[in-house]
Amino acid sequence: MSGFASTNDLAEKNVSFDELGPGLYAYTAEGDPNSGVIVGRDGVVVVDAQATPAMAQDVIARIRAVTDKPVTQVVLSHYHAVRVLGVAGYGTPAVIASDATRALIVERGQQDMDSEIGRFPRLFRGKETIPGLTWPTHTFQRRMTLWLGEREAQVIHVGRSHTAGDTVVWLPKEKVLFAGDTVEFGATPYCGDAHFADWPATLDAISALGPEKMVPGRGRALMSKAECAEAIAGTRAFTSDLFARVRQGVEKGWDLKAIYDDAVGFMRPKYGQWVIFEHCMPFNVTRAYDEAKGLDHPRIWTAERDVEMWRALEHGTPMKSAEVHG
Repeated sequence: MSGFASTNDLAEKNVSFDELGPGLYAYTAEGDPNSGVIVGRDGVVVVDAQATPAMAQDVIARIRAVTDKPVTQVVLSHYHAVRVLGVAGYGTPAVIASDATRALIVERGQQDMDSEIGRFPRLFRGKETIPGLTWPTHTFQRRMTLWLGEREAQVIHVGRSHTAGDTVVWLPKEKVLFAGDTVEFGATPYCGDAHFADWPATLDAISALGPEKMVPGRGRALMSKAECAEAIAGTRAFTSDLFARVRQGVEKGWDLKAIYDDAVGFMRPKYGQWVIFEHCMPFNVTRAYDEAKGLDHPRIWTAERDVEMWRALEHGTPMKSAEVHG
């Protein structure tokens, strides 16, 4: 392990812009972060903004091919930089996020921005166009409803999973779900800021909605109830398998490197073909290790901590504050 797997991931991805229903679209790119588009009576809602204003221009170009209505609202599914820093590319829309997501931006938004840009350069093309952190203009506690003419879009803080602030957008009439990173399809869930113990209940809540079409956080648009169920089941299996394996290592008293080596060997046969597996696993195992040892609130990833973790997993060097107390 000589450095972040993602720093060598430089190949361009093919973008798809799929219609889920009248005025509903999925912007997907072969496992890169997805965006959703909802065309309302008077304007357009974008779900997740892309990583930079420059990259947002491609989403806008796709929107302009189907409507001339302005982008009036952007919903953030969570706080990660790769999802939110492109907001400025849409002009001055209302920016909607859960209260918990805003709190995480206050606590760790700048560190996350610096960390993510360092880890995954291809996903931050045009980073010089980022004006700074993205701040919500509207927040909510559990749910809110956007009325786009007669079209109803429910914005739901569905529960802790990928982060503590995870938000989905649900169109009950059309049965279309924009899932953020609560659900992935053919893509490795990133769990560096996750709440593993809570993730299954969050997936239960998503299943209870009964989605028949879905835009996952990564992976292609899902066009049937069966595909939605498959994506939910796959995300559940990955996160549950990983956490259970790491907990076994913690119970045996193994150190982080031993647990990492064991977990990667255990997970690779079933999940190793999913995109960004090599990139995600160090962060995933480190967070699962912390949670298994009792740390409920994920540590803040900084660019320095990223490097420290990689050295720990490559050379067995202990990370600072590796042990959890209290």
